[in-house]
Amino acid sequence: MTPSVSVPVAGTPSPAMDGRTALGWMHTARFLTTAAQLNQLPEIDVPEIAFVGRSNAGKSTCINTLTQQKQLAFASKKPGRTQHINLFSLGRQGIQDAVLADLPGYGYAAVSRSDKMRWQQVMVNYLIQRPSLTGIVLLCDPRLGLTELDEALLEVVRPRVEEGLKFLVILTKADKLTRAEQAKALSIARLQTGGGEVQMFSALKKQGVEEAALRLWHWAHPAAEEGNAAAEEVPEAD
Repeated sequence: MTPSVSVPVAGTPSPAMDGRTALGWMHTARFLTTAAQLNQLPEIDVPEIAFVGRSNAGKSTCINTLTQQKQLAFASKKPGRTQHINLFSLGRQGIQDAVLADLPGYGYAAVSRSDKMRWQQVMVNYLIQRPSLTGIVLLCDPRLGLTELDEALLEVVRPRVEEGLKFLVILTKADKLTRAEQAKALSIARLQTGGGEVQMFSALKKQGVEEAALRLWHWAHPAAEEGNAAAEEVPEAD
């Protein structure tokens, strides 16, 4: 049974926001729509956060763990076969304050070359053109590190990141590494991303789950965060 947690109201600053409360927000995720082409996606007027990564990187598991829903994101038994962009709405019933986008996994050898090329172009167009895209979460297996395909994706989104697009690398399956190996993987990933945001994550051990949820909440509520920051800067009266 999912523990009872409070869910922040959309647009309301939360001075006591923490990882557990952010997980409560993530738990509100519900299926919105699916699309095979970019022009089939609806216009979104709230922050949109995309999850991308190689097939078998643990993307679906990460989304399901963060939302505490076992089958929200579909994990195909044949990696690389899921070829749709799936959107999930976040917020209390009747309120949408953010959207998660689950993009198809890439790099699986069993997928035909034509399918790879088609989806590569769809993903590139999405990452470059999607107006509502606020942040990108790149899932990587730390035992493999960032591959050439991951680095190619980094190059695609770099201009938008430099303009303010949020970007996070989540190193999944952390439970398969020792502490020393985790530290090394983090250092290498930070170098590869130019000092970008990187964190470890384990669905099995629940490592990094609250940290990731809290980070995504901050991405989706910039006005609330700015309001809290401004309040903290108000000088005390003499």
